[in-house]
Amino acid sequence: MRKSTLYASTAALVLASFVAAPALAECGIEKGSVRLLSNDFEVLRVVGAEVDKCASPTVKVTKNQTTEHKNLQVPALKVNPAQYTVAVIANNSIVPLLNEGLVRPLDDLVAKYGQDLQPTQLIKLDGKIMAIAFMGNSQHLFFRKDILEKAGVTQPKTYEDVLAAAKAIKEKGLMAYPLAAADKAGWDLAAEFVNMYLGYGGELFAAGTAEPAINNEKGLATLKTMKAMTEYMNPDYMTYNADEVIKVYVAGKAAIVNGWGSLAASAIDPKKAPAEVAGNTVLAAAPAVGGGTTPAAALWWDGFTIAKNISDEDAEASFRAMVYGIRPQVGQENPDLATWLTKGYQPGPVAVGVLDTANGGAKPYPMLPYMGLLHSALGSELAEFMQGRESAEEALKDVEASYVAAAKEGGFLN
Repeated sequence: MRKSTLYASTAALVLASFVAAPALAECGIEKGSVRLLSNDFEVLRVVGAEVDKCASPTVKVTKNQTTEHKNLQVPALKVNPAQYTVAVIANNSIVPLLNEGLVRPLDDLVAKYGQDLQPTQLIKLDGKIMAIAFMGNSQHLFFRKDILEKAGVTQPKTYEDVLAAAKAIKEKGLMAYPLAAADKAGWDLAAEFVNMYLGYGGELFAAGTAEPAINNEKGLATLKTMKAMTEYMNPDYMTYNADEVIKVYVAGKAAIVNGWGSLAASAIDPKKAPAEVAGNTVLAAAPAVGGGTTPAAALWWDGFTIAKNISDEDAEASFRAMVYGIRPQVGQENPDLATWLTKGYQPGPVAVGVLDTANGGAKPYPMLPYMGLLHSALGSELAEFMQGRESAEEALKDVEASYVAAAKEGGFLN
């Protein structure tokens, strides 16, 4: 596989200036097939519902919105014709598609139908547009100001503050388990490590190489902090993924969590959360850690790609349907669902945590061909440490060995 460089700054995407522009009146697609594969959360359901409006007697629209999308996308786009014409992706999930050459350049389609797209939405690989970003995302702090006030503590700015606040909340009998985190073995656990490790100022790889660089003092400090937090979590903390963390928080069973900005609406909307939760939730930047000032979180973007193994007719129909689905009007009418990157979007309360994290200098999640291998190794090899069955030193050695074996098999290491 060839090593590629993606020319797009997530921070720039999230912080892009927003300017008003007229929305498209209709899809205007004459014929074709639109087959959409995406993750399944509220923002994407809204986009999917807009894409549905492009269906007609000559335009067929089908969708598969599932949390298993990352496992499906490569095999589904490898067949010819591809099972899906559109794959909704993020920083990390686009890389396997690029490595396998399964998505097509979009420059011609952008020139014809991308008048409402901002330059910062155009994700480029070797000078070619390979994806269109439409929302920024990151994990950041959610906390209950009423619980913290009762505990006599102020807004946590660091993970050391978070631990001190949790201790005070527990000691005063306000909550048995004031913290929750997405520590479920697999993707979520790995993301927690990456967030914390970046906060410590760690580099995931040796400069300019695919050599892992996590087995060091910063890696050990990361694991120590992650384990310290579990003292204030429900004993079944390793069953929580990102969605479950927010459910626990909205149910009033945790006072401080690091949650995804794309899920923030469910915590601050009084129609979706109990009044005591919605009215007392504060969204803020992800905490810093270890004496640093950079938020311990990775910045992300979500966007879409168009499959290579489909007809040009279906590619055009799919691109136009997706551009319609993310047109400026959608962001303007749903400002509290996401941190939209589209024109005319005015950030609302739901975007505060993502924007504060970006403004604090958080780093983008690495878009490298071998990052997925490290993420997988972290997700599988850190579980025993989090369960107290091995030391931090052993866990990092296991991660390193698992990654190196996969990277050699993939041709990234000799």
